[in-house]
Amino acid sequence: QVQLVESGGGLVQPGGSLRLSCAASGSLFSRYGMSWYRQVPGEQREWVAGITRGGSTNYADSVKGRFTISRDNAKNTVYLQMSSLKPEDTAVYHCKVVAGTTSYWGQGTQVTVSS
Repeated sequence: QVQLVESGGGLVQPGGSLRLSCAASGSLFSRYGMSWYRQVPGEQREWVAGITRGGSTNYADSVKGRFTISRDNAKNTVYLQMSSLKPEDTAVYHCKVVAGTTSYWGQGTQVTVSS
């Protein structure tokens, strides 16, 4: 069983930076890849970034060059460093882990980019 808790969201001005954290319970964190998604009310959930067990990363075109996903397996935590933030980055950000055939989601953290 996996429990995920996101934190680090908040209000930031355009061009600013924010670092999100996703802390996972248990000792199985390092076995699985992790992803960040975001969702705006009325819109479909959008994949943002992913990182494998070995640390390989991929990003959505909309955030490439601005966001960095990383993980610290010793701390059971995955991060999303967000820079050069834009108003269109405003969303609830969720982390996700797929363990076997089951997907686990955190409750999300709100990111608002506004002047």
